[in-house]
This record gives sequence, structure tokens and C-alpha cells, in this order.
Amino acid sequence: MPLFFYSKDGTNTRSASGQPGFEYWQNKADYKLSAKLNESDNEITGTSSITYTNNSPDSMSFLWMYLDQNLFKEDSRGNAVIPITGSRNGAQGEIFDGGHKIKSVKIVTSVKGISTEKEAKYLINDTRMQVFLPQELKSRGGVVTIKIDFSFISPKEGSDRMGILGTKNGKIFSIAQWYPRMCVYDDIAGWNTNPYQGASEFYMEYGDFDVSITVPANHFVVCSGELINVSEVYTVDQQKRFSQAKQSDKTVVIRSKEEVLTAVNATTKTHKTWHFKMKNSRDVAWASSASFILDGARINLPSGKKSLAISAYPVESEGNEAWGRSTEFTKALIENYSKRWFEYPYPTAINSASIVSGMEYPGIVFSSYKDKGKDLWDTANHEFGHIWFPMIVGSNERLFAWMDEGFNTFINSLSSDDFNNGEYKDKPVDMHVIGLKYTNPDLETVMSSPDNMKEANIGDLCYRKPSVGLVILREQVLGAERFDLAFRTYIDRWAFKHPAPDDFFRTVENVAGEDLSWFWRGWFVNNWRLDQGINSVKYVDDNPKLGTLITIENFEKMVMPVVLDIKTKSGKISRLKLPVEIWQRNKDWTFKHNSTEEIESVVLDPDHVFPDYNESNNAWKSVK
Repeated sequence: MPLFFYSKDGTNTRSASGQPGFEYWQNKADYKLSAKLNESDNEITGTSSITYTNNSPDSMSFLWMYLDQNLFKEDSRGNAVIPITGSRNGAQGEIFDGGHKIKSVKIVTSVKGISTEKEAKYLINDTRMQVFLPQELKSRGGVVTIKIDFSFISPKEGSDRMGILGTKNGKIFSIAQWYPRMCVYDDIAGWNTNPYQGASEFYMEYGDFDVSITVPANHFVVCSGELINVSEVYTVDQQKRFSQAKQSDKTVVIRSKEEVLTAVNATTKTHKTWHFKMKNSRDVAWASSASFILDGARINLPSGKKSLAISAYPVESEGNEAWGRSTEFTKALIENYSKRWFEYPYPTAINSASIVSGMEYPGIVFSSYKDKGKDLWDTANHEFGHIWFPMIVGSNERLFAWMDEGFNTFINSLSSDDFNNGEYKDKPVDMHVIGLKYTNPDLETVMSSPDNMKEANIGDLCYRKPSVGLVILREQVLGAERFDLAFRTYIDRWAFKHPAPDDFFRTVENVAGEDLSWFWRGWFVNNWRLDQGINSVKYVDDNPKLGTLITIENFEKMVMPVVLDIKTKSGKISRLKLPVEIWQRNKDWTFKHNSTEEIESVVLDPDHVFPDYNESNNAWKSVK
């Protein structure tokens, strides 16, 4: 079925070629955020001022927002679907007064420089809030500003995405999903309001952020974006080291272990405020602690621009075998991904030690404070890879986790090959073993959302199976040159935009010049299996000198190209490659091999590069 893979034609907003259409639009959300941390109560109190621009062709009488902290309310949908055996999601058994407390929602208007605030009607349902506008927001450029006062108690373990880690020198707060955030309004579904249940991640609009975070005076804060008030929050010596780190390719300590232990930076003030700005981002997250050791190094970008790698970790995580190499890893990863795919757009890249095992946000990631060596590399590699998917390429994680987790897992394998002469290079995988596992009939499809998968299957279906699919596509179907050009084109086309699966499929096909409907259909859309086998080996007219007729068969629904090693009695081995087109009209295929002597053996997929789950029919040997 090579035609009609796509369910719809191209539109004015999404071209049939896979690029944004000539009338593509997306809305914009700019945030001015302030937060205050109460360390003793684990409470964050804040104000969110959102300036929302409606670039759509539709007028709006209401807006939808996410209140992600409501996942941790006792009566949330996310809590309701946690099995009695437990889950990574939710508050992991903690009983506390979770959820966003919305104190007020106001519409802010400004006339001749004078601002007025008017209470707005709103309705909260689980992790969503609907805000009703006093007058319709005009299409194609209408702007409204909404001010929300809120607070919440941070969970200690929040769905392994945020939380609080106790250390001997103070708590580490890793704060995310912390402010009311705009839902995306797009040309595919209108308002995207799927509830947050923990497993599926996020889908957000882009905008500019101005963030002020007030914390106890002995705390140090790392946050998405650029620190604006360095002189107000760092000591004079720390300011000098901070500046040195910006100019150094080697890691420079900004706040040392000794400073943590002796608290020489303590002030008489009870609190201090850290000020950050972030441009063209979909989110911001932050971490705060009195226990942070801080170090940094310069990141060199392909255009000549610079960024700054920063690591924040407690004394428990120090050492060159552990977090002492975090900044080295961060710098190498950002430089590698920038060179291979798309230049890193943010002023800093922060790796913050956390109770979280690994989670990504624009410009900052949370990694386990326990990680060392290869574990730390793998976590940093994966979480910083997410800067490209979905922070730069803003796909809908809530529905299509494979478009960020899978793509990211794929690029992780290439960066591991590149780093430090392959120091952490992974061993090649046996695709036959992978095929047996990843095409198990009991699995859901890759195209399923994480909320519709058994939790135990998410790692395979969202991360590893789509990654393996891209490896096959790159190494066995298109070749590295054609694939890499198509993949880079996809990133470039959809940077800071909202692609859907068809936009990816169409881009790869158009740039590579190949109909790949058979590939998408078998590996992503359906959970089909691959079983290629050898049926028979015969000589033409029973004479080995006249050549050999080899018959192979495709026993399942998935198709792939064919690779065979043919060994003659003299020991000569010939490798034969057949295109996937042999299966267009056939379940079995007979071809002539121009040999002039007896055949000793034929092996199908000798290097195990295709996900053939049944090896029993992959080899033929002559019978004496």
C-alpha cells in the first residue's frame, strides 16, 4: 500500500512537503514571574503575569491554562490511575496538601500608561483552568494580560520531575511545573487540554520570560536563562570566578566546597532575590539550595557565539569520578549537538543535582545527585539532548512522546560515539534480540500516548523503539548522508514551532526523495513484526556452474530490505543486498546468484541489523 499513507492533504498551515505552510501561525505567551520560597514549609508563593498574543484566525472568549501541581491533589485524575503496586508518577505515596492554590485571577488593562486590574471568572477542572474573558480576544494579533496569584506546597518526590532532596548542608529544591501555564491553541486540535496525569509530558507555547526568585539569603539559585543581577547575589570573589568561567574551556569553581561548609557568603539579610531572563522559550525551571557547589566553563558555538555551562551539586556529589566532570560533560554535549544538528540558543546550560533521576527543561536539567561516571554521562546526555527535542522543536509530548524521547535517544547514541574518543560509547545492539522485544504482540504502538501505555512499556515504546527505528532508517535504508540532511532540515524547519507526526514523515520523505510509508506503517503506526527467511537454494538445471536460485520469504507484515551472505565451497563470501521493493507485489522472492561453484551456506541478515525476531529460518547450509 505505497499510496495514501497520509490521511489528509497539505494545508495552508502545514505543507505537503513537511514544512510550515505559507499561513502557518502559532500563539505567543510571555511571562513575568515572581516566586518566594519558604524553606521550612516547602511552599512557593508566586505571581504570574501572562501576556498572551492570539495569532490564530479565531477570536477567543476564553483561555485554557494548565495547573500542573494539581496532579498532586488527592482527588486528581493522575492519582486515580496509579495502581496499588505503585508508580513513578504522582507524589509516590506522600500525603500532603498538594495542588495549586489560586488566590486571584485578574485581567490587566492599560490605558495611557495607567493599569487597571479586574477580577476574571475562572473554572478549575483537575489540572486545567478555564479563564473567561470580559470581551473577545481578537484574532490575528489580539493581546490580553492575565495576572494570577498562586501558591503550592512542593512534593518531596513529584513524578520524578521535581522535588526536594535533603543533604547535610541543606535542602535542594528542584522546582518545575510551578506556575500556571498556557495551553497550546493550534491548527490541529484548537485548544490542547489533555489532563496532566504524570506519564505524558508537556506541550507549551513559546515566549519571553522575566523571572524573579526570592529565597533564603544563604541559598544559591540556578534557573533557565541568564542571571541578570550577578553583583547582588554573588560575593566579589564569586563574581570574579563567574566571569573567569565564561572565558575558560576548563571547569572553573564558582562556589567551592569550602564556601559551602563555612558559609563565608552568609549575609545579615534574611532573603535575597535572583533575577533571570529567558528569550524564546517554552518554559523555565529552577533549583535553590544552601548546599550548592557551583562550577562552570565556556561553551563554544559554531557561529562564534558563546554560552555558559554550569553545574550545581552538593558536597555528597563532589569528586572527579562524580559531579566534578558534570560541566565537562555539559560543555561537550552542547557543543556536539550544536555542531551536528542546530545551534544551542540559550545563554546557559545548567546541570543541577537533584532527587530527580533525570528531567529536562529549557536551559536546565535535573540529574540524580548519586550519578557517577557513565551514569552521569548518560543522564546528562539524554537530558541535554532534550534541549533539541522538545525545547527547540516543540512537539506535543502529551500525545507523541516518541517525537521527543525517541528522537533524543537516537541523537544520544551519536554523541556518545563522539565524546572523548568513545569513552562512553555503547556496544552495538543485536537487532534480532531487539526485534523480539520491541515487536512483542502484547505491546501498544509507538504512536500511542504514554497515558495509554502500560507504564512498564513506556521506556521501550517512547524511547528505545523509535530510536532503533531511526538507526535502521539512517544506517540501512537511506544512508547517513541522506538521513542526516533530512533530520537537520526537520529541526531547522520546525525550530520553535509545533510539528505533528505527519510533518516529520513528510519532511524526511521529501528531503531524502523516498516513499517511506512502508517504514512508518510497520514501525511507528502499527506493531508489526519482521520475519524474513530462506525457503530454498537450488542450482540452475541442477548445475552449480550455471548459477544458483535462492528463494526468500517475508512471513510477517513488516518489510525491510534484505542482506545476505553467500558462501561457496571454496570459502568465498559474497554479500548481496536487495531493496525493499522486492516485497511490493510478493510474499516470496526468487533471484539468481551468478555463482559458478557449489554453495556451502546462505545467511540472511548476517550482521543482525534488522529487527528479525525469528532466527530459525535465517540460515541455509548444504547437506553433504
